[in-house]
Amino acid sequence: MSFLLRHIARYATQKLASNPRAREMAAKAARVVVDEARQIAREENKARAAGRALRRVMNKMQGER
Repeated sequence: MSFLLRHIARYATQKLASNPRAREMAAKAARVVVDEARQIAREENKARAAGRALRRVMNKMQGER
């Protein structure tokens, strides 16, 4: 199973690397993830902060439909 996941991840990485627009979008998404992780790390109640971050992502995804 891990071989299949590794193969899929490698394929996706190669596709991202070959497309400048996709590379830019992936970099932007990575920055957002890092910002959320920093915010969670700063909070005293990390579980609650993680839940709030997940809710923000879910709301964004539902808003894009």
